[in-house]
Amino acid sequence: MGQEIRKLSDGANQIGVRAHNERLILSMIQRHGALPGSDIAKHSGLSAQTVSNILRKLEAEEFLLRREPTRGRVGKPSVPMALNPDAALSYGLKIGRRSADLVVMNLMGDVLGSSQTTYPYPMPAEIFAYLERGMADLAHKLSPYQRERLCGIGIAAPSEIWSWTDVLGAPIDFSIWAEINVQQEVAKLSDLPLFTENDGTAACRAEHVFGRGREFADYAYFFIGSFIGGGLVLNSSVTVGAQNNAGAFGSLRVPAPGGGELPLIDAASLHPLEAAIAADGLDTTALWTQPQDWRAFERQIDPWVARTGDALAHAIRSIGSVLDFEVALIDGAMPPDVRARVVARSRQALDRLDTRGMLPPRPEEARVGANARALGAGCAPIYAQYFFQ
Repeated sequence: MGQEIRKLSDGANQIGVRAHNERLILSMIQRHGALPGSDIAKHSGLSAQTVSNILRKLEAEEFLLRREPTRGRVGKPSVPMALNPDAALSYGLKIGRRSADLVVMNLMGDVLGSSQTTYPYPMPAEIFAYLERGMADLAHKLSPYQRERLCGIGIAAPSEIWSWTDVLGAPIDFSIWAEINVQQEVAKLSDLPLFTENDGTAACRAEHVFGRGREFADYAYFFIGSFIGGGLVLNSSVTVGAQNNAGAFGSLRVPAPGGGELPLIDAASLHPLEAAIAADGLDTTALWTQPQDWRAFERQIDPWVARTGDALAHAIRSIGSVLDFEVALIDGAMPPDVRARVVARSRQALDRLDTRGMLPPRPEEARVGANARALGAGCAPIYAQYFFQ
């Protein structure tokens, strides 16, 4: 593997910190695929004996599987160790402004079951009833072994969801979210540990783990949902920030079409597209349901793509003036062909901007897609307990 393995952190051989070393080894295998003990020792800073002991322990606990020996080197064949996909499973719930998605997934990101519900706006009672019902339904699809390996519930939701009453057209009692203790509500449904995360950060984590994150050590990430959000990756780690709100790109100011400025959240989100579709007398339900088919909205999509791509170009330039990222990955709750058009427009718009004195991040398509927030939510329990984040 040589230089292809990016160092996560140095290991420690002292007694009492084996949990750290286990996370290090699991993280290396997750990021680079099956590895023999010799490669792990070489790139982790751990001794060969320490690595051997940990690999035996993780194999006994069914976290690792032996692959076919690799022959052709001097000495005895090396045995690559790979992650056991079903070693840990989790539920991931995405609470969106117009829909909620629930998945049960394994630690490789394979979705073993999923469901979705749509609504005019999310109310707590309906959301928690959906979660309880959905977890029971999905659990029935798992084997007894898989059910035993469930390790937690992750929830990805917008920060201060209650503050969007006007845009969502929600009633005043929507503000009850401000008083809801999610931890207590979920504890009534399950004794599995709960992990919550901002939805933009969750989507970023999914892309970092299961998408193009292996290609880049540092990048900005945008997810275009009802409201645009995102995340930051620095030194190959998703950065959440001191207040767990890193990558809140929706607050960035960008030029307004008629002059002046407006926040990116009003310029590059799906809610303006929804409003345009509704204004033309069309049913917007298909905008939020899976599988996504937006062919009926082409007349509204074309101008929306132009405005969104232009706004993203300004936001990417602003981010690049502060942090020297190579790329800005762009994803969203949209069909892949629409995402490709948004990225292409943002590249064209960025080429027209004044970027003297800087090398702006290059707009690129992300890979995970519309399900990124739910997958990121499901990542949270697994990564908090077994991997470096």
